[in-house]
Parts: sequence; C-alpha cells; structure tokens
Amino acid sequence: MHKPTTRRTVLASAAGTAAVLATGCSKYGDEDGGEAPKPATEPGAPSSSGNQSAAKPAPLAATSDIPVGGGKVFKDEKVVVTQPVAGSFKAFSAICTHQGCSVANVSGGTINCLCHGSKYRVADASVAAGPAPQPLPPRAITVESGSIRLA
Repeated sequence: MHKPTTRRTVLASAAGTAAVLATGCSKYGDEDGGEAPKPATEPGAPSSSGNQSAAKPAPLAATSDIPVGGGKVFKDEKVVVTQPVAGSFKAFSAICTHQGCSVANVSGGTINCLCHGSKYRVADASVAAGPAPQPLPPRAITVESGSIRLA
C-alpha cells in the first residue's frame, strides 16, 4: 500500500531544492573559490604584525598608470582607482554591491563586474547598469609626487 504524500514532505523537498539552487548561484564567477571577503582592517588599526610605525603604505600605482576617463582594478587590495578627468583621482571598493564578486575591469567610462553585468560610473561609482543595488563605497587615497597610495 502506498502512503499518501504529505504537505511536510513536499515542503521539505522544496526547501532542499532551493538550498541547492542558492548554493550553485552564489558567488558565480568569483575566482577565489567563493570564499567570503575578508574584513578590511579599519583605518588606524594596528596591523596583524604588530608594527606600529607610521611608514607610508607602498604605492598602488603611479598617476601615469591610470588613464584619463578610465581606471585600474587592484585585485589584491580590493580597490579600483579611476581618473574621471585629468588630474582628479578617485578610489572605490572593488567588491560589487550585487553579490560580492570582484569587479573585473574599467572600460568605456564604467567599472565593470562580469559576474552579472553590473556597471558603475568612473566619476562617482554610481550604478550605471544593474543588477547592483547601490554604488561602490569610496576608499581613501592620497596622491603625492606622482604616486597613489591607500590612505
């Protein structure tokens, strides 16, 4: 004799299927294996090495490395630096606000995430094309003697 299918069985199967689908879609295209981004050290916080010296951070790039109207992604630092107009440099997080993928490149006046097609304007990192829900957060930089550094 066959036991009738209960509502509990149907809901449990649906929940299991949804979990599998959500796992397969999360972090699509992220080359780091889908690991969650590590939290950034707060500005002014001591480094994990315990070194308290006030030495300047190493330069990210020379100002000449950042094209006018474009920019460059620094994957290891999780930052993108742009030069919307000559001599004006801006920096933003390189983590897409849609699902946390790293943005891939800067071209055509936008910062581009290839995971799901989000685009951000180089001038202010506002959303030019979704599905990103909000702009990329700004990052502090210093520009001095032809070098760009994280602040």
